[in-house]
Amino acid sequence: MLLCPFSGRNTGLNRYLSILFRKLAYNPLTYRLYEKVLWSQIKHGKSPEHIGIILDGNRRWAFEHSKDPWKGHQYGADAVESLLDWCLDLKIKSITVYAFSMQNFQRPSKEINEIMRLMEERLTKLLVDERIHKNEVQVKIIGRRRLLPPDLQDLIERVEEATAGYFNHYLNMAIAYGGRAEIVDATKQIVEQIQTGKLAVHEITEDVIEQYLYTAHLPQSEPDLILRTSGEERLSGFMIWQCAYSELCFIDVFWPDFRRIDFWRVIRSYQKRDRRYGQ
Repeated sequence: MLLCPFSGRNTGLNRYLSILFRKLAYNPLTYRLYEKVLWSQIKHGKSPEHIGIILDGNRRWAFEHSKDPWKGHQYGADAVESLLDWCLDLKIKSITVYAFSMQNFQRPSKEINEIMRLMEERLTKLLVDERIHKNEVQVKIIGRRRLLPPDLQDLIERVEEATAGYFNHYLNMAIAYGGRAEIVDATKQIVEQIQTGKLAVHEITEDVIEQYLYTAHLPQSEPDLILRTSGEERLSGFMIWQCAYSELCFIDVFWPDFRRIDFWRVIRSYQKRDRRYGQ
């Protein structure tokens, strides 16, 4: 596990240091100077090929700013758009963002409806986003999309069809997603293959299982790095098969407040790791 500076839950000394650090960094001059320092430290290092991000803290951000919960999701969606630019700058090939879990369906209906509306709005923007087409970014929604509103399902198909021929970069959005659900769905498909005689039990290997996961389309399904914002230190079912050797980073910043210097701090921490894969 990799802990980033001032990581941990939003309590005690870590929280105080994080707030102090961010107040200093909000000064435009301090921010620009720190950006230059960070960039000089990471620009020649190895970037992760695949990064997974748990977008956490939208509702708590809204509460701290006396806003409705869905306003936090709106500002969080803006941060995702910025994230795409930052990853393209570092030539990160694949991004998987955890946007809406299976458990999130238990939230109040008003909040869920607003989130679905927001997803529809942002996916519609992706259809004409110049960055997507210029950089040839394949967009895919992973999860049990059948649980989503029909209109949103149709839009998802349109976005995926429009970008299906792109292979330079990959943007995966985990919506109606659960890591256990993913493994269950993969298992059902494998059982169907066995029942139809297309696959024998003795042929099942880890590679075969990976062919039936939601991430099978990626050139590298395992994230090199998984980041979670908001200070919570758990994966909450995110990519539980794929994360076996992922570096983990927990940072004490609510997702809507996540900025480029925060991202670069994470990359710097990742670059300092000696990844031995159990050796």
